[in-house]
Amino acid sequence: MTKIDLRKTQKFEDRHNGPDQQDVAEMLKVIGLPSIDALIDETVPAGIRMKEPLNLPHPKSEFQFLKDLRQIAGHNKLFKSYIGMGYYDTIVPGVIQRNILENPGWYTAYTPYQAEISQGRLEALINFQTMVMDLTGMAIANASLLDEATAAAEAMFMFSGLKKKEKKNAHTFFVDENTFPQTIDLLKTRSIPVGINLVIGKIEELDLTNEDLYGVLYQYPAGDGSVRNLKKFTETAHANNVFVTAAADLMSLALLTPPGEMGADAVVGTTQRFGVPMGYGGPHAAYFATKDEFKRQIPGRIIGVSIDSQGNKAYRMALQTREQHIRREKATSNICTAQVLLGVMAGMYGVYHGSKGIKHISLKIHGFAQLLEKGLNSLDFKQLNEAYFDTLRIEAESSVSDKIRTIAQVNEINFRYFENGDIGISVDETTRVDDIQLILDVFAEASGQVVKFDLDSEAAGLEVELPKDLERTSDFMTHPVFNQYHSEHEMLRYIKKLENKDLSLVHSMISLGSCTMKLNATAEMVPVTWPEFGGIHPFAPLDQTKGYQMLFNDLVDWLSEITGFDDVSLQPNSGAQGEYAGLMVIRAYHESRGDMQRNVAIIPTSAHGTNPASAVMAGMKVVLVACDERGNIDVEDLKLKVEQNSNELACLMVTYPSTHGVFEESIKDICQIIHLNGGQVYMDGANMNAQVGLTSPGLIGADVCHLNLHKTFCIPHGGGGPGMGPIGVRSHLAPFLPGSPVVESGGENAITAISAAPWGSASILTISYAYIAMMGAEGLTNATKLAILNANYIKAILEKEFKILYAGSKGRCAHEMIVDCRDFKAHNIEVGDIAKRLMDYGFHAPTVSFPVAGTLMIEPTESESKVELDRFCEAMLSIRQEIQEVIDGIADEADNVLINSPHTQAMVLEGQWEKPYSREKAVYPAEYVKEAKFWPTVARIDSAYGDRNLMCSCIPVSDYAPEEAVV
Repeated sequence: MTKIDLRKTQKFEDRHNGPDQQDVAEMLKVIGLPSIDALIDETVPAGIRMKEPLNLPHPKSEFQFLKDLRQIAGHNKLFKSYIGMGYYDTIVPGVIQRNILENPGWYTAYTPYQAEISQGRLEALINFQTMVMDLTGMAIANASLLDEATAAAEAMFMFSGLKKKEKKNAHTFFVDENTFPQTIDLLKTRSIPVGINLVIGKIEELDLTNEDLYGVLYQYPAGDGSVRNLKKFTETAHANNVFVTAAADLMSLALLTPPGEMGADAVVGTTQRFGVPMGYGGPHAAYFATKDEFKRQIPGRIIGVSIDSQGNKAYRMALQTREQHIRREKATSNICTAQVLLGVMAGMYGVYHGSKGIKHISLKIHGFAQLLEKGLNSLDFKQLNEAYFDTLRIEAESSVSDKIRTIAQVNEINFRYFENGDIGISVDETTRVDDIQLILDVFAEASGQVVKFDLDSEAAGLEVELPKDLERTSDFMTHPVFNQYHSEHEMLRYIKKLENKDLSLVHSMISLGSCTMKLNATAEMVPVTWPEFGGIHPFAPLDQTKGYQMLFNDLVDWLSEITGFDDVSLQPNSGAQGEYAGLMVIRAYHESRGDMQRNVAIIPTSAHGTNPASAVMAGMKVVLVACDERGNIDVEDLKLKVEQNSNELACLMVTYPSTHGVFEESIKDICQIIHLNGGQVYMDGANMNAQVGLTSPGLIGADVCHLNLHKTFCIPHGGGGPGMGPIGVRSHLAPFLPGSPVVESGGENAITAISAAPWGSASILTISYAYIAMMGAEGLTNATKLAILNANYIKAILEKEFKILYAGSKGRCAHEMIVDCRDFKAHNIEVGDIAKRLMDYGFHAPTVSFPVAGTLMIEPTESESKVELDRFCEAMLSIRQEIQEVIDGIADEADNVLINSPHTQAMVLEGQWEKPYSREKAVYPAEYVKEAKFWPTVARIDSAYGDRNLMCSCIPVSDYAPEEAVV
């Protein structure tokens, strides 16, 4: 007979954390310590350790959590939304939802820095870029940005740096007042710190001859839905050396003349209505398209076509990839996260529907708008937009508008209500005849009428038309990829074909330092696609979003407890946005005290490249502080720089544990030095995975910290995005947390918007909420301990054959370590060769050459098992032996497995094998590889060729003729 305690359930932490008790015991033997707590004592300085455990709710099982979350979701009201303003209901094709959005093969992949094992999503992003270029009429597009408002801000900033010689001192940027309010608000945020004079007014009254004017932005269709052809306006602007940017609805461009054909210099917007749920604000992929002459200045990532070592076509990230890490404070942007997963979805929506399908959807949307206008005219309501695509503006006095609002709410309908009483109605892909009937019934009831309009007969034979000067006449999306996958079976096969080209966490561990590639549990991911979370407009009335508010309140409380802070803003929708938000809050705090001169940000030389870029964007001057020979901040140099800038000191930006993977023991003293000189401490939360439950930014002495929820708190990387970067702050900074111009949110003295939506990419906050709720205080703390254990276990094994660059005073690393590969360069082996060779072993490379050139930064995370850690160590040690063969002269220095890696099937199967090593050594370098070989689909890619011959759109294979193969 067996006794069982029926009150106990399976702990979620046992599912999340990789090593079990036996694994832990064996790993500790290798490290040489009696317990995991002994390891933590040797790793985390005693002076910053928590005295009490985290105060979080008791952890829930997966089953109980999902059951309880269903109840919370039930507090959200799914009203039919006609609010528009850049967010529209859409139909997510099931084949895309199931096989991309809900597929870990797509959502657990990392940013495609290692292009040879990322060809699938790179091709998907080429499709996205091509679709955007075709629809906008522009020559080049990037591979997505965070949201429409930030894309507009990037255009404003890009053209500020590209001013014509005649206007090199101009600093005024004009925005048409009929632009979405969230975009205008974010432009205010971005313009002030960098000295751009933002002017908002009527575009028809703008004096284009103003010598101080360098750029203009307008909404197309306009914010109220009206459409104008601005070709002549654009020509006049160019005659006066003024750049023109259009913020365009991409779906409308299937019918309307594209801004590119009207001469626009840049076109920005969102692809949300291309099959991506509203999600109460995100995540969605924004787009940025511009002229070819600006390809070297375009922000974010561009996917380009290059060739591999065999002369075959291959995709890669081109030009300014990781530009902020290379140029740091001279970077033109701090963009790090792109919305890759959502960009892939939008691009696949284009592939699935094709040009004809997109045009048909656009025609139906416009047709329903025309049908609604006719019906409202029959009720004597006046529609004010002379030309429109999907949005009507109905003239109404405030008293009538209030009646309509009341009746609409009873019928679970949301309209947009203008300050003067007018009503905005935006129809979308999901609109049907019954929806139009209900809208007419609402207006009829409010005006005391009866609908006599024959809706069915009108809908059956509606003649859809646009003014000739607005109608699109050019073709778009003509490439074969948009014209051959329209059946679900073919689409499914295409998606799977691309997925199979990419290595993700479904294959093996991805041990990137500072990127925390951990388990994204299925139970955490399931709620993302629930309609109660995905189907809500970000500007819906707050009484319809009580479920979300409950979730936000809990998450703010939990993150405050974890960070040791007093309040949290959930608005920033990437880590870099979180950095910027934290600095802008610090800036507002200093200004509120009259300290306008405090504009110096002190940053260690080891910091993430986004740190100095974010500081410059926040209007700060960057002063660098050196690191000592152990990789720690040089405290004496810090004191010197602080003393030199004491009156102007705004903040210190510090990563903890350090970017070198060490808990610096002087961190509290460092924070005190800053505070004694009137500055604030901003902590980069990239390495929070080594802090949770053991210490906290608040305890250490920071004033503000951003959290990469896509790292420590389990939101998946999605091939390079989505991400979320909330900031936690002390009470004195809380009043300045960012707000929204549309929905009441933020602090009492809130700064203007950081992201377009009030709570950023709200729908994916459910993931981090789930992680914390199921792990609980003990589970989160154990996860941190195991992350540190796993890293030190790898260190103990690898340091026998590799030089580990930095360690703490007791010889321990934090949750990551840096392996120094620079000595191998003397034998013609670069760190990049090791990265490529790891592909043959079935692994993605650790972080290459950051923060130290010629090194690998390894972070295993807590969710990797000992079996997987051993496999990785076996691969690294085997590669070290291959390097030794080159050093000893056994292998040819110019022709060996390392410099020829990765090896594709074609390389080893086609033609005669002439390498000085065997085929088996090339592709089966370890026994475990034979069990489940992951084949790179292209050989080593020539990056320089791709930059010299930039092509960033789909091109027919028959048109692709590379000049030469690079051997």
